[in-house]
Amino acid sequence: MGYLTGKTILILSPQAWGKMFVSKHHYAVELAKRGNKVYFLNPPDQKRKEQIDIEPSGLHDNLFFIYHRLNFSYNLKFRALPVFHWLIKFHIQKIVRRINEPLSIIWSFDLGSLYPFRFFGNTSYKVFHPVDEPLLKIAIDSAKGADIIFSVTREILDKYKIYSAPKHFINHGVSTEFLGSTKTNDVVMDGSIRVGFSGNLLRGDIDRDTLLDIIHQNQTIIFEFWGSHSVKDANIGGGVDTPTINFIEALKKYPNVKLHGAVSSRQLASAIMDMHAFLICYDIKKDQSKGTNYHKVMEYLSTGKVIISNNITTYSNRPDLVQMIAERENNNLLPALFKDVVANLFEFNSPEKQQVRMNFAAENSYSKQIDRIEEKIEAEMKR
Repeated sequence: MGYLTGKTILILSPQAWGKMFVSKHHYAVELAKRGNKVYFLNPPDQKRKEQIDIEPSGLHDNLFFIYHRLNFSYNLKFRALPVFHWLIKFHIQKIVRRINEPLSIIWSFDLGSLYPFRFFGNTSYKVFHPVDEPLLKIAIDSAKGADIIFSVTREILDKYKIYSAPKHFINHGVSTEFLGSTKTNDVVMDGSIRVGFSGNLLRGDIDRDTLLDIIHQNQTIIFEFWGSHSVKDANIGGGVDTPTINFIEALKKYPNVKLHGAVSSRQLASAIMDMHAFLICYDIKKDQSKGTNYHKVMEYLSTGKVIISNNITTYSNRPDLVQMIAERENNNLLPALFKDVVANLFEFNSPEKQQVRMNFAAENSYSKQIDRIEEKIEAEMKR
C-alpha cells in the first residue's frame, strides 16, 4: 500500500464544486477512489446561512464537500491582507475542528494565499499544486510552507525557485470517463465536419475575434461548444461584462454553432467522441496559463482526433499530438492552419495518428498521475 492510500486529505480549491471539472475536482475523486477520505474545501460563500457545513458528495463514499462562509468581510483580503490572514487563521481552526480527525495531507491548488499552510500546524504533509500561471506575488507566497510542489508546466515550477521544497512536473491528467474508447474512428465525410471546443466561455482570455473569424470563414462546419455561457452554470469563474455578453450573443447568431452549456465529465466524454477535430483558441497575453498547457488537451487526445490550437509550449515538439501555430504573440495564422487541417482530415485522423494520441492520453490518466506523485513523495521522504 502506497503513501496515497488510506489517508485523510483536505483539498484547498479556488474553484467551487459544480458541473465543470478541472484538475482539483478530478484529483479529489481519484484520491477518494484509492481509499483516502477526502474533504473538498469550496471557496467561501457569503450567501450561506450556516458558517460551516460538511456534506457527503454523493459521488463517492469517501468524498465530502465543505461549504462555509466567513464571519468577516472577504474584501479584507484585498485591502488588509495581514488582518484577513489573522482572521482566517481562526476560521481554518473551526473548519479543522468540524472535520474532527487528524489531517494526513493538505493538498492546495490555492494561488490566492486564501489558506496559508502555516495555519494547519506541523503534523500534515503539505502539497502545493499550482495548475495556473502565478501572475501575482500573492500566488508565489501561496507556496510558503509546502513540503513538495507539483505543476503542469516547467515554466510555473521555475517561478517557485525561491522555495527549497522539491519541485516536479506532472502533466494534466484525464479522468477514466474519457478513456472508454478502445478503437479509432474514421472520419465520416458524407455529413458536416464537427469541431469541438470545451471550456468556460465566460473567460476573458479566449481570443474571441480569432474564434469568431474561424467560425465565420467555415460556415459549412458545425462548431459545438461545451462550457458555461451564463453565470448560473459557472463554477470555475468568468465575467459577464459587456464584451463577454456580446461574444456569447455573436456565437448564438451563427447557425453552425451549438452551445451545449456546462455538462458533467461523463456527458462531455460521451459527446466529444463524435467530433472530427478540436479547436483551442486563447490569447496567451491574457491567458491564465500563458499558453503553456491546458487541461482540455488530454481530454481531446483521448478521442484520438486532431487538435488545432494556438501555441502551447508543453506540446511545442509534439506535432503528433497537437497541430499548433508557431507564433506566441498573436493568432493571426490560426485561421489558415484550421483550414489546412480540416481540408486534410483523412491524413490527420488516420488510424495510426489517432492511436498515438489515445495512447498518450491513457498514459496520463489521473490514476497514473497519482502514481507518479506518490512515487515522488515517497522518494523525497526517503532522503
